[in-house]
Amino acid sequence: MKNQSTYLLFLSAAFLTFLSTGTAAERWVTQNAHVSFFSSTPAEDIHADNNSVVVVVNSDEDSLGFSIPMQAFEFEKALMQKHFNQKTFLNTKKYPQATFQGKIEDADNINFKQNGEYEVTVSGTMSIRGIEQEVSEKGTITVSDNILSLNSEFNLTLEDYGIAFKKGKPAKNIAKTVKITIDAENLIREASAGA
Repeated sequence: MKNQSTYLLFLSAAFLTFLSTGTAAERWVTQNAHVSFFSSTPAEDIHADNNSVVVVVNSDEDSLGFSIPMQAFEFEKALMQKHFNQKTFLNTKKYPQATFQGKIEDADNINFKQNGEYEVTVSGTMSIRGIEQEVSEKGTITVSDNILSLNSEFNLTLEDYGIAFKKGKPAKNIAKTVKITIDAENLIREASAGA
C-alpha cells in the first residue's frame, strides 16, 4: 500500500509538471477532486467514487487537464472492485492512470478575477486504458474569491476505450454507457516556476 501511494504521488507530480509552462502562468490546482461513475442495468446499479484526482486549470492557455489514478476508485462490493481492475476491464495494473487534456472553448467568457458561475465547453483528448478519444463536454466553472470549482456530468461509452465484456455475469451487470460526474472543488491559484 505504501509503494502504491508513493507511485500515485509520483504520477500526480509528473502530471503537474507536464501541464506546467516554462513562463509565468496562472494555474489553479487540486489533488483531491472527486470523480464518480454510475452504471445501471436490470441486474444491478454500480457506483464508484474516486477522491484522488488531480485537476489543473491554466487560465493563460485556456487549458484544463485531469489525471485519475484508476486503482483509487472505491466500490460498495469487493467483487465489483475486482472486476473493475482486472485485465478484461480497466486493466489498472497496466494502465494505472486515465487522463484528459483539453481547451476551454469559451474561455473569453470567463473572468477568473470576478466571482461568478460560468458555463463552459471543454474539448480535448481523453485517454483510458491506453486508448485516446477526442471528446467535447459541457461543464461549469465557478470563481469564488480566487478559488475555482469545476463540475461536469457526461456519458461515456465503454466500448470506445476497448472495454467490452462478451459474455458472463459482468456483461449483464454493467451498462454499455456509464455516467461520469466530476466535482473539483477548491482549486487553489498558484504561479508556475517561471512566475
